[in-house]
Amino acid sequence: MPLFRRRPKLPPADRPPLERDERVLAWAAAGNGEGDGVVVATNLGLWLPGRGHRIGWHDVVKAVWSGRELTVTPGEQVAERDGYLVVAELPAEQYLLLDPGDLPHQVRTRVTRSVAYTQHHAVPGGSGRVVGRRVAGSDGLTWMVHYDPGTPTDAPDVLAETDRLVATARAATTPTDL
Repeated sequence: MPLFRRRPKLPPADRPPLERDERVLAWAAAGNGEGDGVVVATNLGLWLPGRGHRIGWHDVVKAVWSGRELTVTPGEQVAERDGYLVVAELPAEQYLLLDPGDLPHQVRTRVTRSVAYTQHHAVPGGSGRVVGRRVAGSDGLTWMVHYDPGTPTDAPDVLAETDRLVATARAATTPTDL
């Protein structure tokens, strides 16, 4: 038995349309109940079976590894406000990985690394999470707000409080010695 086991290369037929500076970090054959495919982690994001595009690491709201299944909850921008985005969770997608290799580790590492700031706050009539994320190819942080279900997101007092919370988070994370 060899001391170092090399993982086979990603078959060309399963290779997603990568950008020029994008590289494959890990991959695993997957099944999600609707057909099989390949989950591919790159330095820029996650390619999931059945999607024709990559989900950036900053757009993964949550990823959970059960030991056999990878569950990914992507986010979708629903509004752009002054200095931040409002993001809603899309339905979670679940993939059975029989030979996961390094994929779960890469997903966890990359999603965690993209989060620079996260704090849950009460707002009038509900609550939400303010998140500062690192986005590949962008300087600084991209600010996002994830409102909890039932929060009146367009109410003037919610907007004012959210603006204040994001401004406070930005000030707390901006270096003062520039």
